Amino acid sequence: MSCITLLSDFGLIDASVASAKGILMQYTPHIPIIDISHSIEPFHGQQAAYILASAYKNFPEGSVHIILFDVFSEKEPRLLLCENEGHYFLAPDNGILSLAFNNKPDNVWSCMELTKQNVFKDWLHQAASIIKQLQTSSAASLQLKSCELKNAPVHWLPKVNGNVVECHVIHIDRFENVVINITQTQFEEVQKGRPFRIQFMRDEEINTLRKHYSDEREGEKLCRFNATGYLEIAINRGKAASLFGLRLHQKQHVMYNTIKIFFE
Repeated sequence: MSCITLLSDFGLIDASVASAKGILMQYTPHIPIIDISHSIEPFHGQQAAYILASAYKNFPEGSVHIILFDVFSEKEPRLLLCENEGHYFLAPDNGILSLAFNNKPDNVWSCMELTKQNVFKDWLHQAASIIKQLQTSSAASLQLKSCELKNAPVHWLPKVNGNVVECHVIHIDRFENVVINITQTQFEEVQKGRPFRIQFMRDEEINTLRKHYSDEREGEKLCRFNATGYLEIAINRGKAASLFGLRLHQKQHVMYNTIKIFFE
């Protein structure tokens, strides 16, 4: 096994991340634990899926990725083990993995169904036990029950209405580049080679794709597909989020966050 990664919405103010690592080290003391991020916006599954998709393929095959996000969001929470593209994932069944992969994973197994008596540490201990077993056994040999992933919630996906796609913000990076919830594959499926224009707040529009930030003059707006394959709105050496008033999508601010792509 190469390493263990952690992705959570815990933040770094209290001992939650350290406690999680402590439990894992009791079972697998010699396996390095790498932090992907602990700054996921609470309850924002789209951002969690995006950050996971951005990171996991950069790790060696055989790595185990633990998603400690919204574990108890479902009425019947469960811990899943998923195998995809040579990587293992231990995660709640809340739609995050479906969105991160954009396809059907190779294998999915149910590891634990949580009850009202369970606490978060029970989930972590079970995850750590699975990782320990994976050091000497294949996932298929663990005698876990095969299952299907829950689909990502509809409101997490871009909304296609004829020649218009409604999107929203799923991530804003340190440079205030704005990532929206449509991939290059999804974009091209609707575009079919046609011209497009992206419309957002203050009647701002973009109608040309760029490959690099430097393909546009300094201070000019642009859009591009980033390394993860998602559409990004940016300003060359500027702050797109602040200038255009774009914020991370929240359900109570649907109209404020809507970004429309018109295909003509």
